[in-house]
Amino acid sequence: MKVLIVGANGQIGKHLVSFIQNHDNLEAKAMIRNQEQASLFKDLGAETVVVDLEQDIDPIAKAAEGVDAIVFTAGSGGHTGKDKTIMVDLDGAVKTIEAAKKAGVKRFIMISSFDTRREAIQAAPPSFAPYVAAKHYADEWLKSTDLDYTIIHPGALTNEKGTGQIEAAFEVRRNEIPREDVASVIVACLENEQTIGKEFQVVKGTKEIKDAIGSL
Repeated sequence: MKVLIVGANGQIGKHLVSFIQNHDNLEAKAMIRNQEQASLFKDLGAETVVVDLEQDIDPIAKAAEGVDAIVFTAGSGGHTGKDKTIMVDLDGAVKTIEAAKKAGVKRFIMISSFDTRREAIQAAPPSFAPYVAAKHYADEWLKSTDLDYTIIHPGALTNEKGTGQIEAAFEVRRNEIPREDVASVIVACLENEQTIGKEFQVVKGTKEIKDAIGSL
């Protein structure tokens, strides 16, 4: 399975490309914003394609040609304004979904925020609410399609080393999770077709990742 990782140069994306390139049945295609980011992925033996998410749908669709699945793990980051949140976390996600349809790619995995229900937008601090709203509408757009989607809602992200153990369900108690473990969860979802059409929250826990994902 060839997988296009949108946001490959992000912290989750880098782990994911590495894991995929070390997987017997998966192959990564890293979508990056500029050529200067390519060296890491070339060292991993991964194909790269340079596309700015703020461009039109067509370049994203071209990047998706010939792949079997797309993982959207791009984000505007915590230090940008509301404009970038709209253009990347919402519009970038929607354009990638539409690009998947245009390229004929059915499998789509979305890395979302921990809670993107309407109630979460109202409950979020004013500085965080635009991000939650952007993720909410991107998730809803994906669910309205006929793509084979999975939506992953990770808890508070950390840079600790992954433990390989999580708690995953439609709703779990809010907690942290290492980015490395989120990348492993994505791989487990790519391996397991039973995750198609599902969304779930995931935090650190006590179950092996494959077992937790297999029991969703």
